[in-house]
Amino acid sequence: MELVIITGMSGAGKSQAIKVLEDINYYCMDNLPPALLPNFAELCKSSSMDVNNVAVVADIRGGIFFKDLFNSLKELENKGIKYRILFLDASDEDLIRRFKELRRPHPLSYTGTITDGIAEERKSLEEVKKKSDYIIDTTNMKLGRLKEEILNIFVKGDISFNLNVTIMSFGYKYGLPKESDLVFDVRFLPNPFYIDQLKDFTGNDKNVQQYVMGFETSSIFLDKLFKMLKFLLPLYIKEGKSNLVIAIGCTGGKHRSVTISNYLSDMLSEENYRVLVNHRDLGK
Repeated sequence: MELVIITGMSGAGKSQAIKVLEDINYYCMDNLPPALLPNFAELCKSSSMDVNNVAVVADIRGGIFFKDLFNSLKELENKGIKYRILFLDASDEDLIRRFKELRRPHPLSYTGTITDGIAEERKSLEEVKKKSDYIIDTTNMKLGRLKEEILNIFVKGDISFNLNVTIMSFGYKYGLPKESDLVFDVRFLPNPFYIDQLKDFTGNDKNVQQYVMGFETSSIFLDKLFKMLKFLLPLYIKEGKSNLVIAIGCTGGKHRSVTISNYLSDMLSEENYRVLVNHRDLGK
């Protein structure tokens, strides 16, 4: 029996994900308290209904019960029940937009602030995310693409999806990211900070992107970096690495590093790698 545990950020698409698995004949259960996972798995395993594929959503909606997740995972391992964890994530900006569009409160926004709820949830899910087998970033992702990603994992078994790539922009003035595997310094590129019309914008804005990428040096660097990563990533996969953090830094982590990170993310995504972008110092 295959057990898939779907978890992740509220609003990141867990409900849509379990519907996709249901469509490919997984027996699905939404919002299952983690403490019940071992019993539920055993029930499915011993069922006369011949249940081979099972998917459950276990997330922060379980409140205090969510803290039982790691104990339940250990119990599953002790019982010899194999499982895979699918973690759904999205940028804070995208999650805030989705909650506002739906006019629903975040499950942890006790004060009524969506941003505070998201921050608390990210902290609560840090360890679960590290243990996850697959991470899908649904930022700006349409339902059709999410379905394609899930089918690639659970039907096609595409090897590129066994590597989760995080591209992290950062500012050297705030220190190197401790979790980085590869670090690239882009402080040699022209700095929009010294352009009055661009200083208050970021690498997420078109005018800054056009300025940074308007120099031949930027295009050449990005092309060479992309080609090197195309060579390296399959080798990391071959060696069994499941998570790779590529850190790209400039002075403040707001303009050049953000621009290059966004462009590189798009290029690797087109190669069917799952990429999560984290602009670490954007709000500092």
